[in-house]
Amino acid sequence: MKPSTQDALALAQSIVQGQTTAQAALQASLDAVARLNPQINAIDTQAPEAALRRAQALDAELAALRTDSQRAALLEERPFFGVPLPIKDLGTACVDLPSSMGSAFFRLTRFDRDGELVRRYHAAGFVPFARSTSPELGVSPSTEATVYGGPTRNPYNLAHSAGGSSGGAAAAVASGMVRIAHASDGLGSIRIPAANCGLVGLKPSRGLMPAGPVAGEAWGGLATEHVVSLTVRDTAVALDVTAGSDEGAPYAAPAFVRGDALRAVQAALRGRAPRLRIALLDRTFGGEAIHAEVAQAVRAAAERLQRLGHVVQEAGPQFEVLDLLKPAMEIVASGTAMSVRNRAQALGREPGPDDLSPTVHGAVAFAAGISGPRYLQQLGALHAFTRRVSAFWRDHDVLVLPVLAEPPAVLGRFAMTNPDFVDYRIGPRGIAGYSPFAPLANVTGQPALSMPGAWSSAGLPIGVQLVGRFGADALLLGLAAELEA
Repeated sequence: MKPSTQDALALAQSIVQGQTTAQAALQASLDAVARLNPQINAIDTQAPEAALRRAQALDAELAALRTDSQRAALLEERPFFGVPLPIKDLGTACVDLPSSMGSAFFRLTRFDRDGELVRRYHAAGFVPFARSTSPELGVSPSTEATVYGGPTRNPYNLAHSAGGSSGGAAAAVASGMVRIAHASDGLGSIRIPAANCGLVGLKPSRGLMPAGPVAGEAWGGLATEHVVSLTVRDTAVALDVTAGSDEGAPYAAPAFVRGDALRAVQAALRGRAPRLRIALLDRTFGGEAIHAEVAQAVRAAAERLQRLGHVVQEAGPQFEVLDLLKPAMEIVASGTAMSVRNRAQALGREPGPDDLSPTVHGAVAFAAGISGPRYLQQLGALHAFTRRVSAFWRDHDVLVLPVLAEPPAVLGRFAMTNPDFVDYRIGPRGIAGYSPFAPLANVTGQPALSMPGAWSSAGLPIGVQLVGRFGADALLLGLAAELEA
């Protein structure tokens, strides 16, 4: 099992040039899912008939073009023409694909309209065909939802986690089922699976990606959506064709023009990118040591950047990670409880013991003690934290640091069987020690990217994370392209 040697943009180009068809590309993904998914468990619901109709329409449109210039213009406008795309099973609205949110209580929730992001995927040429697996309601860094019949496995070692909450998305790409997949990130949920599966995963700046019209925001502005991919250029072009706020968005999108991301990547590959002030952090924010192989991967990336002419120094914002994670945990618990309440109202009944995992039941119980004033107080604490650490970015353009404090976890370690939500998140053996780094960018709203950094001694991918200034998504992608090259 291994990913394709060609990325999604290469597949679209081969379709437009007549070397294959959108229908053949879709069938190849359906066949790969049938072959690989029994082991990996990355794909849940599929809609092959609706996807086939879309692929047939694309092939017919392409057949009507008579000149190379017409085909080039088509590819310019829709750079992912005919590329199969799984949509994460966490509520992103898609008429053709009901969502279970990783939960028996939400099983096959249907939508009466596509979300703006899915509409932009269609406009870019993608062919959505399936839902990729997610932990229940997205509250775990490991995708082990029982509603799918078992955990989602890391293609490089089936005993280990593919990550979460976009674990199915990353496992589908890394195993070769697809070449790119939709994902979302609330406290690291794009970057953790990308790191675990050796992929590129960007969490865009707050407000840059559309969330409507079904939702206004998620988790108090902590969460956003994008993709996991094989290459930096796939991630960049996917941003180019989907970025920009939609009608009624609660946050103003940072300045961004279609093509900015790809232009930054191309400039970097031509050696024309700006030289940057880069901070290196190979320990926790509080100064504690992490897994030696992860620390070495981060140092090696920083050394490569220094050889490329960037100015690198050891530095990082200093804080106690629980100052960030405790308020964020209360916001996540409140969002989880709201989702459960809305579903209970729609079904006309409360969830029973077997409808939700013990951890989600625990989150709902914990949220019951969070008042409205308390919620706003914790949201204010995150805003105050953001202002406190913002001074770090006066002297640094990019922070290079780990995605996780150790290589991919063994399956079962973060199974959602712990009814104590607080202990599950920040207890001695909880998520906090495993993932202390990723939540920073969700809280501050800054762009953050995971990319392959090294291999562990056990043969598992280790990711390296780049965090940039708010709105500097294109610059971050350019830097990642330099590292990738």
